[in-house]
Amino acid sequence: MAKRDYYEVLGVAKTATAEEIKTAYRKKAIQYHPDKNPGDKESEEKFKEAAEAYDVLSNTDKRERYDRFGHAGVGSSAASGGYGGGMTMEDIFAQFGDLFGGHFGGFGSFGGFSGFGGSRGGGAVNRGTDLRVKVKLTLKEIAEGVEKKIKVKKYIACSHCHGTGAEDDKSISTCSTCKGSGYVTRVAHTILGQMQTQSVCPTCDGQGKTITKKCPHCAGEGVVRDDEVIEINIPAGVMEGMQLSVRGKGNAARRGGVNGDLLVVIEEEQDRELIRDENDLIYNLLLSVPQAALGDTVEVPTVSGRAKVKIESGTQPGKVLRLRGKGLPSVNGYGTGDLLVNVSVYIPETLSMEERNSMRQMSISKNFQPNQSIKDKIFNKFRTLVDG
Repeated sequence: MAKRDYYEVLGVAKTATAEEIKTAYRKKAIQYHPDKNPGDKESEEKFKEAAEAYDVLSNTDKRERYDRFGHAGVGSSAASGGYGGGMTMEDIFAQFGDLFGGHFGGFGSFGGFSGFGGSRGGGAVNRGTDLRVKVKLTLKEIAEGVEKKIKVKKYIACSHCHGTGAEDDKSISTCSTCKGSGYVTRVAHTILGQMQTQSVCPTCDGQGKTITKKCPHCAGEGVVRDDEVIEINIPAGVMEGMQLSVRGKGNAARRGGVNGDLLVVIEEEQDRELIRDENDLIYNLLLSVPQAALGDTVEVPTVSGRAKVKIESGTQPGKVLRLRGKGLPSVNGYGTGDLLVNVSVYIPETLSMEERNSMRQMSISKNFQPNQSIKDKIFNKFRTLVDG
């Protein structure tokens, strides 16, 4: 099952502060704590999921990598399931117990924290929608990292009303229904006593303000559709399908608020000579029979140019030559891959009479007969490939 977005897990915006993330995690931990939900496997998994999300989002470095690369950017814990996959409940209590005064052991020790989320004073904050674009990169660009400029059609803040949606400042007033809070509170009488609920104000849609005169340029929306050229800094080592996030470069929010993000999906342009395998590159080198038999010095392509490779005399088809450090860098900075040169030998399809006679003469020589050692080496190589 696909891993959920960590911000979604904690129920916070991508712009949330460290304190907001801590508070949100504290609420989730209280809600799904095993002492409050004894024997509930689903609550236990959500408890672990919240701990995994907090571990990443509370760490500045991890959060920055997660914002750019998603789960792929935060290493093995995200890829393997993190806390849900390998960390015990005791590990979580030990690591994050200090958030609750050092008494994370039982739910009773949480008394003093309210499980009810208070109103966000001043009305709800709008958030623009995210945009997704695809960017195609060459192997060279992937190896070195690159800055790309792309033109995106998106919603931007109206320049006439500066995103308010109102014709002027006098056209904006405090909502009379919610008194500017953006929420309305209702009290219901039940057999359990009075129950208080809070919901978004229906008059102002949670904005806390109403517009009496709309901006004629954006029809009161606060946004207009237009082109914007955006610079994207793509780090070295990205892979096909990886998604980068450029914060605040998505659609502008209606009537002010926080812009959405621009999600950049990486596409790799197929190289004419090199094949990518994770961070390694593979080149299929085709030698002539004389080159393989006598040895030679040949040039092979790399992402940055050409490299000379020495071919030893008697090189066999299937031999792999390794050029260390000539592959692609890891996006997380964990080293660089290699260039693997896979050797093949070309056997001529047509021969002249003179060439045929020469080949017949050579075939008589014992040096042109494969010995048992060579047969065993080839057999073992194929057996290794079959066995995996």
